Amino acid sequence: MRNRRARCSGTRPAAWALPLLLAAYGCGGYSPEAHRVDPVQARTTLETALSNWQLGDSPDSLRQREPQIVVQDIDWMAGRTLEEFELLDEGEAVDANLYCRVRLVVADSGQSEAQEQMVTYIVTTSPSLTVFRSMTP
Repeated sequence: MRNRRARCSGTRPAAWALPLLLAAYGCGGYSPEAHRVDPVQARTTLETALSNWQLGDSPDSLRQREPQIVVQDIDWMAGRTLEEFELLDEGEAVDANLYCRVRLVVADSGQSEAQEQMVTYIVTTSPSLTVFRSMTP
């Protein structure tokens, strides 16, 4: 019996430590105020990402730079080339995101003519730099 109690009592510190660890790491909730987007930095990040695409770099190459930029764009990831881009507005800052409309001219290796697209990118600056293409224009 004594051994069983010793083993059981050994787990009690872990049981009370878990809630403290979760609270310390911020798992208690998300605060948009703590990660409000910096619109100037977000536009610069978006321009950097699109410029790198235009130069022929891969989305993964932006993860190798400091600070890293995490990028998701279905055309870029599919190997299409970016011939032109134009930011159409200053973007709309909403909590942690900047929503920015962009005109793209994208070419596919199998097509003779590039296609113009109007898209929206969602950019964050905190806690990390991210550029994601919205599924809706």
